[in-house]
Amino acid sequence: MSVRALVKSAQREVLNAGDLLPERAAELLVTLASIFGNVLDEIRAADMAYAKVLLKCLSEEERANRARIKAEISPEYQRKQEARDTKELVVELSRSLKYFLRAKEEERQLSRHQP
Repeated sequence: MSVRALVKSAQREVLNAGDLLPERAAELLVTLASIFGNVLDEIRAADMAYAKVLLKCLSEEERANRARIKAEISPEYQRKQEARDTKELVVELSRSLKYFLRAKEEERQLSRHQP
């Protein structure tokens, strides 16, 4: 399963948070944390690939703005954007899961202190 597929799968589970157990949320959080490095590696690789395309376009075009537009319609630019979007999704899902787990822990603490 690809990194993006793992992230999308976690996203679907978080969207159904009513059915999400704290144990599963913790597992998802660990998974997201462990693949974060892979996402960063993909961003580096995608940035390098896009930089090569941009450099080629800059050498072919007289104007930098036209070269940039030409480079931004390339598959390398799309890959770069997808990698950055995946990173943002991992970060936001991790934040959501941490908040969810804190809220569940507070609920558990309150229920223990009520008669």
